[in-house]
Amino acid sequence: MGSSYEGSTGAAQPSSERAEQDEGESPEPGQRGFFGRILSAFVPSDPASETQPGRPDAPALPQLPGLANLRKLRVDDVAIPKVEIVAVPLDIGKDDLVEVFRKQGFSRLPVYKGTLDHPQGLILLKDLALQHGFGAGGRFSLKRLLRPILYAPPSMPLHVLLQKMQKDRVHMALVIDEYGGVDGLVTIEDLIETVIGEIEDEHDEEEGTLWRQEKPGVWVMQSTAPLDEVEAEIGVRLRTGEDDEEIDTLGGLVFLRIGRVPARGEVIAHESGVEFEIVDADPRRIKRLRVTLPDHRPTAPPTAPATEG
Repeated sequence: MGSSYEGSTGAAQPSSERAEQDEGESPEPGQRGFFGRILSAFVPSDPASETQPGRPDAPALPQLPGLANLRKLRVDDVAIPKVEIVAVPLDIGKDDLVEVFRKQGFSRLPVYKGTLDHPQGLILLKDLALQHGFGAGGRFSLKRLLRPILYAPPSMPLHVLLQKMQKDRVHMALVIDEYGGVDGLVTIEDLIETVIGEIEDEHDEEEGTLWRQEKPGVWVMQSTAPLDEVEAEIGVRLRTGEDDEEIDTLGGLVFLRIGRVPARGEVIAHESGVEFEIVDADPRRIKRLRVTLPDHRPTAPPTAPATEG
C-alpha cells in the first residue's frame, strides 16, 4: 500500500491519493455520502475475532482488511513515521516545488516554517497547477495557496479521524505527540485501506510475476516470493539460522535480518554475500527488492596512486 501522500508509504515509493471532491461543493441535505455509509455499517466487534484461532497469544490487532479495523486501530497504527514525511518549507520557490511534486508523485504536501514541528498547512498539486500552470503567470506566493491541515493524537481511533476528515473536508492529518511536535502523518487513503485493502491506481506499477532477471546475477523480486523458490532461482541458500526456518517469503527474511521495515533505496547485506536493495516499500511493508549475487555487485573504480610533488 502506498500512502496517498507517499507513494509509498510502501515506499514505497509510492501510490497517489484518490481524487478528492471539489472543496467548493457541499453535499445535499440528507445525503450520507460514501464515508457516511462506511461509518454507518459498523457492527459490534466480536471478541472472539481479536486473536487468531488456535493462537491465544497472537496479537490483538487485526491482520486483514475489514470495517472492524476502524474501531480497533488507532492513528499510530497506520501513520507513517516522521522520518518518512516529505514536506516543503514555506519559502520554497515555484520551480523547486514543482520538482518535489514531479519527483515524489504526491498530490499534496505538508508545508512548514523552519522545521516540520511548525506546520503551516497543505499545498495541493491541483492548486499549484491551476494558479501557475498551463502558461499562467503571476507572482508566486506559496502562503496564498495553503490549505488547512488536520492534527490528531496518536491514540485517536481511526473511525473518529475518518469522521473528522469527512466533516472538515481535509484528507491529510499530522500526528502530534504529547509535546506538540509532529510524530507522523496519515491520509484518508490509509484509513480506507484498513477496510478494503490496498488501493492500486494508475501510478502504481503492476506486480506481474514474482521476479524478473535484470542481468546475470541480478533480479528484481516481489517481497512475497517464496523463499524456497528464490533460493532455487539464485542458487544460494539464504536460510542460515534456526529462526529462518519459520520464514516463508523473501521480504520476511529481510525483515527478520534487520528487525524493521527498511526504507526505499536501503541496501541490506546477507551473510552469504548476497545484497538486497529495497526497490519499493511503504512504512508498513516491503514490496520489491533487487537481489544481487556477491560476484555481480558493482565495484568502485580503482583510485590512482598518490604521487609525490
